[in-house]
Amino acid sequence: MKLVLASGNPGKLAELQATLAPLGVVLIPQSDLGVPEAPEPHCTFLENALAKARHAAQHTGLPAIADDAGLCVEAFGGLPGVDTAHYATQFGYAKGDASNVRALLEQLDGVADRRAALVSTLVALRSATDPQPLVATGRLSGVIPLEPKGSGGFGFDPVMYLPERGLTLAELSAADKNEVSHRGQASRQMVDLMRAQWLSLS
Repeated sequence: MKLVLASGNPGKLAELQATLAPLGVVLIPQSDLGVPEAPEPHCTFLENALAKARHAAQHTGLPAIADDAGLCVEAFGGLPGVDTAHYATQFGYAKGDASNVRALLEQLDGVADRRAALVSTLVALRSATDPQPLVATGRLSGVIPLEPKGSGGFGFDPVMYLPERGLTLAELSAADKNEVSHRGQASRQMVDLMRAQWLSLS
């Protein structure tokens, strides 16, 4: 089964493809099919993921899957949330992972409560008008350390410290990260949903 991934992020593509591969799913990044990025005007991960999946399905005529994910910091009332990708730009930095990490650490300087969670919501649609989207959500809680550690992963992985492992996400192997990460949790739920609702009748 071919699914359009409503993202051009190579990290997301690799992580999701690894989890969905046992179902025979092949993910095609929407950028390979000339699909422009969808607007993301909503304030929740679910609404944005649904909008992105519908946009990709509408443009390609193929089933689509979309992920909307972000960092929710307790001291910031759950922000940056859906604005995670553009977090650094509000502080005058260029958009990018390194800038986001730098801005986050600067904003948390002197803040005692450093609890945070990475959240991922996955939505899959058989068509743009599918009335029964599949929805899966994963959440990984951790603590923001004083400085980044590790060279693996992407995004905020170097500053998502997992006390129970004594490591940041960026210090884990790809396999270990997939086992615990927010996206790994959501994608395993999605595998179960697809198997039960899409593949059982085929």
